[in-house]
Amino acid sequence: MADNGTPAAPIELRVESVSQLFNTLDPFPFPERDLDTDAEEYIVGWARELPRDQPIGIVIHLPAKELANQDPQAFAPALNRYFDYRAGIVRGDLNELFRVGRTALVIGLSVLAFCSVAAQFPERIFGETPFSRFLQESLIILGWVANWKPIEIFLYDWWPLMRRRNLYRRLAEAKVQFKPYEARSESG
Repeated sequence: MADNGTPAAPIELRVESVSQLFNTLDPFPFPERDLDTDAEEYIVGWARELPRDQPIGIVIHLPAKELANQDPQAFAPALNRYFDYRAGIVRGDLNELFRVGRTALVIGLSVLAFCSVAAQFPERIFGETPFSRFLQESLIILGWVANWKPIEIFLYDWWPLMRRRNLYRRLAEAKVQFKPYEARSESG
């Protein structure tokens, strides 16, 4: 059994400057900016591979000179805030999916009820014939097919969103560290 207080092997990134972590097209100052798409994909991709029952650690390696010019304490919360923001977006997507599912369920059950009642009439109108049996079975099948979407939503579609939301939540709580490394000289 894993210890919930001990982070799994940290996700490690090596960048030349802090600006590589953030989307440079975003007009806000660095701590408020969105994470760079490549950096996000890398972090999220590695986070998916980590055990779900352990906290996540992120270690960002920067040249010692760059790290001395920056305040890492300002950037660590920015990463956590960004993943908290992404978790909120996925939570909204999940809420929207359930809203659509509830609407589809009301429609599907209404169609099923109508078809179940309507399936009683072909035999009364046409007697016990193959045609009346065909109409009855068709109406029942139509009623159940009308419930396909809500069944799909409530049984399957929400799981991937829930997993993604939980992953972003874990990343929002990740311990972020900045560590220096000695940059190689160009004259080599």
